[in-house]
Amino acid sequence: MTPAVTFRAVSRHFGQVKAVDQVNLEIAEGEFFAMLGPSGSGKTTCLRLIAGFEQPTSGEIAIFGENANGVPPWKRNVNTVFQDYALFPHMSILDNVAYGLMVKGVDKAARLKAAEEALAMVALPGYGERKAGQLSGGQRQRVALARALVNKPKVLLLDEPLGALDLKLREQMQEELKTLQKALGITFVFVTHDQGEALSMADRVAVFNNGGIVQAGTPEDIYQRPASKFVADFVGSSNILPPDFTQRLTGTRAWSSVRPETINLGAASGDTLGISGTLAARSFLGSVTRVGVDVEGMRLHANLPAAATLPAEGETIALNFSRAALHTLGDAA
Repeated sequence: MTPAVTFRAVSRHFGQVKAVDQVNLEIAEGEFFAMLGPSGSGKTTCLRLIAGFEQPTSGEIAIFGENANGVPPWKRNVNTVFQDYALFPHMSILDNVAYGLMVKGVDKAARLKAAEEALAMVALPGYGERKAGQLSGGQRQRVALARALVNKPKVLLLDEPLGALDLKLREQMQEELKTLQKALGITFVFVTHDQGEALSMADRVAVFNNGGIVQAGTPEDIYQRPASKFVADFVGSSNILPPDFTQRLTGTRAWSSVRPETINLGAASGDTLGISGTLAARSFLGSVTRVGVDVEGMRLHANLPAAATLPAEGETIALNFSRAALHTLGDAA
């Protein structure tokens, strides 16, 4: 099957700045693909390259097997949903959704019918006569999505579209986006700096840093088997253990990581590995208590049951975790 999007050694330079540097990537048809990384990592530039808002300095971009280099945005079968939604305040919601079809020359009756169907698709039937100012943030986000979907793109690009929403609404929209993508079967390419969004929605995640992809895989692979210190630290919360410390635990000298939720209270027994240190801090988080433990000049964190009986701050605490929970990292970067 031809990939929906292909990058072959793609770079985009702005003067001396290498915003994207030699990226190779394939996104499958019908895949929900997330580009995850901090600000300036190259993920948004990659999205703009797919959309046609930027052109590569070198390399080739293909959309469903067709070379997209030099092809303007309006000639690509892709649409973009932006974080600010960019709705026209003077137009009705129905006209906002139908705007792209109007630009394409679709007759009024046909485009308004298509717009009504798109609004129904995003659970906003009957909202067509309202203006953008009369809608909540979540409703405006749905309208922006409907406006993109009404053009029936083969690839839908989402540039941090949930960033302006509060936490509860953002979580709700994550579920709705994933459900909608599965129902439509359209390729979604989602850019975010929020690892929770990427892990919860995507079929695959590419982690970006310094203009390139440092690891790509399923959310489970990225979270449970990070390839580097950067990935382990950026995706979720992780304790990074230096080679000397790892060697004392396992006999193998290497950088390693252990997630806070895999650590248990109590001394090591059986096949578990043990750490003992000074309880330096604790934070009640509802279902768990997060503790900070000072061990050999490091601050390690563990998420322990909220009902666990803990020593007082400043006293010694013993922790353990399974050997399987300790993941050896592939590099020291």
